[in-house]
Amino acid sequence: MRTAFLMLSSSLAVTVLCGQDIVKLAPDKAFVEFENAQVRVLRFKEPAGSKLPMHSHPAYVAIGLTNDYARYTYADGRTADERTKPGAVSFSGPTTHASADLGNNPSQGIVIELKTPAAGGSATGSLDAAATDPKHVKVELDNDMVRVLRYTVGPHETVPMHEHPAYVLVNLASSQLKTTFGDGRTEETSAGPGEVRFSGAVKHSNENLSDHPSEVIVVELKTSAL
Repeated sequence: MRTAFLMLSSSLAVTVLCGQDIVKLAPDKAFVEFENAQVRVLRFKEPAGSKLPMHSHPAYVAIGLTNDYARYTYADGRTADERTKPGAVSFSGPTTHASADLGNNPSQGIVIELKTPAAGGSATGSLDAAATDPKHVKVELDNDMVRVLRYTVGPHETVPMHEHPAYVLVNLASSQLKTTFGDGRTEETSAGPGEVRFSGAVKHSNENLSDHPSEVIVVELKTSAL
């Protein structure tokens, strides 16, 4: 799902998206997971050998959930064959493309479309998880629209208090977490592989309650809220 980085205006991106919406063109393969003022999150479920017609996206982050081998054809006629592994993360500017699955197994992935203009700057304040806990948190990519973090937390390990702007979280493995918020509240949650959720800006710490490692992708939004 990776394409060349093409930064166009947000208004053009929205216009392109509305013109050729993959959810309308292939409703059996592309599903809206949720949508708000900042993002539209799509889940792609594609059988082996399936094809997607020419369609458009605004700038987006793609997260692979399975092994994926596909050929992409772009509006200018270019083609590119790409392989994606589970947990792979990529960013694309606005693009128009079609795809054909070249693999032998069904594929699944998450696409987080960014609906608002880039705001740039820092994604978080002084309690930056990547700075305060480099053991568990790695920066996958960082640009003027998003910062993407990969959390890998061992059984019963804790991520200390940190801050996020609004973000989208994608679970890569089953998780059972205890979250302690900045005001002292606590919450226990569980999620399966591939589950996705949205959060507004938050200050919290996390404890992995499971006997198994937890791995999640956090896409922090630097785009301006409407």
